[in-house]
Amino acid sequence: MTSPISITFYGRAGCHLCDETRARLESLVGNPFEFDIVEVDIESNDDLHKRYLERIPILEHGGVVLSELGATKDQLVKLMAGVASIARDDNGD
Repeated sequence: MTSPISITFYGRAGCHLCDETRARLESLVGNPFEFDIVEVDIESNDDLHKRYLERIPILEHGGVVLSELGATKDQLVKLMAGVASIARDDNGD
């Protein structure tokens, strides 16, 4: 059985790029990709705030940054296709 893909989404309230990217990413859940979005508010941690404020929204999978400063839907489709392919290979599917 394949483990669910988990994408970490770093952002904060009031960030229009975060809102736009989150909406695009959410539109791909189940169509055509199966994955979970784990949201992390950088305002909840001083270290995250210092590290990521000028780079959000950030998408990460398995400790690897996939995207910074937003992404178009086409870019997200390509990123998720790559992540899904690697996940399939890792699971022997």
